[in-house]
Parts: sequence; C-alpha cells; structure tokens
Amino acid sequence: MKHFHDIVAYRRAVRKYHDDPVPDAVVRRCIETAILAPSSSNLQLWEFYHVKDAAKKQALVEACMSQPAARYAPNLVVVVARHDLWRERCRANLEFVQSLPEDEPDEKPIKAARYFTKTIPTLYWDFFGVAGLLKKLFAFLVGLRRPMFREVSASEVRTMTQKSVGLAAQTFMLALAAEGYDSCPMEGFDSRRIRRILGLPRGAMINMVISCGKRAPGGIYGPRFRLPLEKVFFEV
Repeated sequence: MKHFHDIVAYRRAVRKYHDDPVPDAVVRRCIETAILAPSSSNLQLWEFYHVKDAAKKQALVEACMSQPAARYAPNLVVVVARHDLWRERCRANLEFVQSLPEDEPDEKPIKAARYFTKTIPTLYWDFFGVAGLLKKLFAFLVGLRRPMFREVSASEVRTMTQKSVGLAAQTFMLALAAEGYDSCPMEGFDSRRIRRILGLPRGAMINMVISCGKRAPGGIYGPRFRLPLEKVFFEV
C-alpha cells in the first residue's frame, strides 16, 4: 500500500461498507493531506465537513437520494467549494506574502502582492454576470493580438474553483486508500438541502459527498473498466 500506483489501483468506488467507522483521527489526517492539493492562485476555496451528528447524517443520506454509497456508509464527508470566500482567501495569501522577509532576493513578493490586490479581484469580481461579459469581450479583443486567458466569465471562474476543489477531494480519497480505507464520490444529491443541513450560505457550492469506510462483500460493482490508453493518450 506504500507504493503510489498500488494505492491508485486499490481505490475503487465502494457502495457497501462494514459497520465500523473510519476513526476520527484518520479522517482528520486524510483531510490534512487533502489540503496540500494544488489550487488555482492558491486560494484554497474548499471546506470539508465530516458529518457525525446522527440526525444530520440521516438527513444527508436522504439528500443523497438514499443511494447505497450513502446509506451503507459509516462516515460521510461533504466537500464544499467556497467560491464566495475568494476575498477572504485572497487577503490570507496577501498577508502571507507581506509577512515574508524584506530582504527577499528577487521581486516575487512584490509581484505576488500586485497579483492578489489587482489581478485576482479583477478576475473574480462580478456584478450579476455583467462584468463577466465585459471581461469576456476584453479577453477576446486582446486575444486577437496575443495569447490571452479566456475563461473569465462568472460561470467559468466558478468552474475553475470547482476543478481545484475536485483535486483536493481526489487527494482525500487517495489518502483514505493509503490508510487502508475506502470511499465513493457522489454527485447525485440535492445541493439545496445539503446546504441547509450544514447551515451554509447560498454562495457555497456542494462539490461532492464522499462516503468512507471499509469495503464489504458486494461493495464494488464488478471489475474495473477503463478505456484503452490509445483512446485517451496522444503524443503530438
């Protein structure tokens, strides 16, 4: 289990578990590993909720359509994309940059400070989608003359956040596999109900719900199927 490729091969989407829960210390350790995942602009717009309260857990199972992966899971972790906290996380990065020694050998801290005070606010700020349309037009016009980042609309920036959060969620599942535990990522859920269960604001986006535990007989639905490498890998 120590070899990375063995860990990746071991991980499967498990939908039936033994009753014994994953110890709290293991869940915490795996989340500590998950937040080492890369994130766009290092904003780390993620939150993890380990749902332990029995009533909330049952409500969460129902919000996940009572699918087997949720119904049989001794542990449920909700991965949340907090795109609405970009200003707060931007300030945290800026404070870190400003705390670096003044005798840094290059201008990286200065450039980073400029990035978090000007570039990120310009990209992330929007007003009912109008600013996104203007940024989209600007990116198109600039892109006529030189390479330009084009995914600047409000929906595209939210998608960027979700991609980063997905990296952390996958790292969490691989960390569980390294600990000898199993998981299943779920997207079939009622996001509005889950926000209500967790007491989250409307701006919070539910990335996925991950069930955790030890796989039981019948928990894996058949042999693994993956497309041949030549269908998905190209050298150009």
